[in-house]
Amino acid sequence: MKALVLERKGELSLRDIELPSKVGPTDVKIAIHTVGVCGSDVHYYTHGAIGAFVVREPMVLGHEAAGTVIEVGSNVRTLRVGDRVCMEPGIPNMESRASKLGIYNVDPDVRFWATPPIHGVLTPEVVHPAAFTYKLPDNVSFAEGAMIEPFAVGMQAATRARITPGDVAVVIGCGPIGIMTAIAALAGGCSRVIIADLSAPKLNIAGQYAGITPVNITQTSLRDAVMNATDGWGADVVFEASGSPKAYQDIFDLMRPGGALVLVGLPIEPVNFDVPASIFKEARIETVFRYANNFDRAVNLIASGKVDLKPLITDTFDFSESIAAFERAAKGLPEDVKLQIRLVD
Repeated sequence: MKALVLERKGELSLRDIELPSKVGPTDVKIAIHTVGVCGSDVHYYTHGAIGAFVVREPMVLGHEAAGTVIEVGSNVRTLRVGDRVCMEPGIPNMESRASKLGIYNVDPDVRFWATPPIHGVLTPEVVHPAAFTYKLPDNVSFAEGAMIEPFAVGMQAATRARITPGDVAVVIGCGPIGIMTAIAALAGGCSRVIIADLSAPKLNIAGQYAGITPVNITQTSLRDAVMNATDGWGADVVFEASGSPKAYQDIFDLMRPGGALVLVGLPIEPVNFDVPASIFKEARIETVFRYANNFDRAVNLIASGKVDLKPLITDTFDFSESIAAFERAAKGLPEDVKLQIRLVD
């Protein structure tokens, strides 16, 4: 099948490649409709690696996807041919200790699309376990279905935060994951979310959502904005979603005593972490790695109308324009939030 292949660092091609096509008894085959361009896909393209995951051989990119079931395995009872679906891209070992504990996202054996050496889904058809394939309600589009994967990261962050209704949250970083974390925090019960960044265009997009207050840190002190909003008390939850080491400077000054810090962004270098400041406030610190048990909840929120991710879709490219889509994503244009690739007209 034709696929968008990362041949090596900095080199993409749209070409035929042999991919698994056999449908097992618990699998489904899906005709891919829409795939989102994720920052990790772009990082593999521009850098050839993320941490210990190194591109050593050609790899198909893409892991944020939605499509239509075209074949079902003999033991599948939950899905039928013709169902519109989105797919959770990580396949754990269901017999592992992590899976039995309900934290299958940190299973050391998990096989995740477009993470070396596992192929992704920027190709017309894929085979996937039915257990990690989710039916889309009629009022949820394929484009929205392809947004479930990044939104699930925000959902995981909100879940880890243990939000109490009425909480005030701060999100540092207004990229796609930062905005989705802010939206998920509101859906999870926060009364308001302050989101901070350097990019005015992205802050303007986030500010369209009721309950989200953008703060441009080139013009306004984030600490001052938080203290003004909380009468000097501090935020109940602080989400770090930028991955910038600078974000950790005085981060506990944003938080109320006994508040929570949720680490979502992944720094590419070590950060300075003020342990005494965290102890003095008895801060609770949580971390986020992908997601677990949140895909169906994310689908339900979008179907209910309580969450609208459509404003975050900046542009859509045809499959034949996949390389151009990645070249644009690599530029990191400030007005771009989420680019998508459509394989079906």
